[in-house]
Amino acid sequence: MVINMSADNSREFELSTLTALSPLDGRYWGKVKDLAPYMSEYGLIYFRVLVEIKWLLKLSQIPEVTEVPSFSTEAQSYLQGLIDGFSIDDALEVKKIERVTNHDVKAVEYFLKQKCQSHPEIAKVLEFFHFACTSEDINNLAHALMLKEAMTKVMFPVIDKLIEAICNMAKANASISMLSRTHGQPASPTTLGKEMAIFAVRLSRERQEISQVQMMGKFAGAVGNYNAHLVAYPNVNWPQIAEEFVSSLGLKFNPYVTQIETHDYMAKLYYAIIRFNNILIDFDRDIWGYISLGYFKQITKAGEIGSSTMPHKVNPIDFENSEGNLGKANEDLSFLSMKLPISRWQRDLTDSTVLRNMGGGLGHSLLAYKSALQGIGKLQVNEARLSEDLNQAWEVLAEPIQTVMRRYGVPEPYEKLKELTRGRAVTKESIREFIEGLELPKEAKTGLLKLTPHSYVGAAIELAKTVDSTVNIINGTKVLETSTHH
Repeated sequence: MVINMSADNSREFELSTLTALSPLDGRYWGKVKDLAPYMSEYGLIYFRVLVEIKWLLKLSQIPEVTEVPSFSTEAQSYLQGLIDGFSIDDALEVKKIERVTNHDVKAVEYFLKQKCQSHPEIAKVLEFFHFACTSEDINNLAHALMLKEAMTKVMFPVIDKLIEAICNMAKANASISMLSRTHGQPASPTTLGKEMAIFAVRLSRERQEISQVQMMGKFAGAVGNYNAHLVAYPNVNWPQIAEEFVSSLGLKFNPYVTQIETHDYMAKLYYAIIRFNNILIDFDRDIWGYISLGYFKQITKAGEIGSSTMPHKVNPIDFENSEGNLGKANEDLSFLSMKLPISRWQRDLTDSTVLRNMGGGLGHSLLAYKSALQGIGKLQVNEARLSEDLNQAWEVLAEPIQTVMRRYGVPEPYEKLKELTRGRAVTKESIREFIEGLELPKEAKTGLLKLTPHSYVGAAIELAKTVDSTVNIINGTKVLETSTHH
């Protein structure tokens, strides 16, 4: 069969949500566009502009750099206005200049010179834009700021909503007894809430790990030695100036670098996100399984289709979508983590093109988090189904019975219970009959006779109910009371 696309080929495809090569920029744009101000090329250009302007302002504050006198309040406001008012049109102007320069960072420098040449005070020091800088001095700080802002403004708020939603699931279902399954087989009962609490705590730990990664920056010139700086101004303590400047942007200073910042912090950040994502994959798969068992029903919206051919189906699509995107995110982030810390000698350009893909891993992660949140919002616990499974699993009481038998010295407790339960149907009646025949103190026997699969949940209820305090301690929102007395 020959497919004739000539009608489409007769016109040039314009970029849109229909023609985008990445689904993040197409089908899923509405769910990930919050990252665009930070992780797009616009974001990169914006932060380059910010760094260039902040560096010129820093130079004006160094007494030895007499050629750049302190700016007036009005000039400082003008420069700050170029940052605050930076627009899509400004970014397009930078791209227009780049078509001539064929150098993206130089285009930013020329853009700023154009913007400031009409300002009499700043016009006198135009050549101090990009002073003693290699492109990577600007780029590495821009990349760090992109990540810092994206994590703070977009990723953490959604991560926190997700953890909160799972905490709420834990507390709401703290007392809902559930049959455990180890190796897929019936095991000692738990509660639905306690199983959710595990995920809330695990995700909180990784969220804390992510938040503790310090975004780093360098500002040491062509190969990290302040070569040009010291020739131009030998009496300035340039390493100290660089540290002050990088720190003023809210970043951690990296003093030992080549032409590029070594990107080790990025690897650390991405690996931490991968660990968070892996835990969420575990959550998605468990919820998928519980839906399959009938433990959860899914609330449907009017008009939604679960299956194109089977009208009865309500697919767990949100958790499947989340799982799939987490896998894609982890692939992207893993590649970045492994590649970015490696650069030949004082630099090669392989990191440059790779860094343009930072938004992909975060975008697929964000999409996955939102999908999981959407799925959680549709879940409805089916207590009758949970209860039904417990009522058919009286054999799980073999564990507490043989443990009490051990306490009171009844010989071969494990073997006796194995004979009772292995490969044969165990009922409420057969368990009670077995207990009645044991030589145990009356109090111990009465306690065992009261046990049911529903009540044999240990400390699960309390663990689920108190999950908030554990999550808060992990995230540092509450401080543990410690005694000052010795």
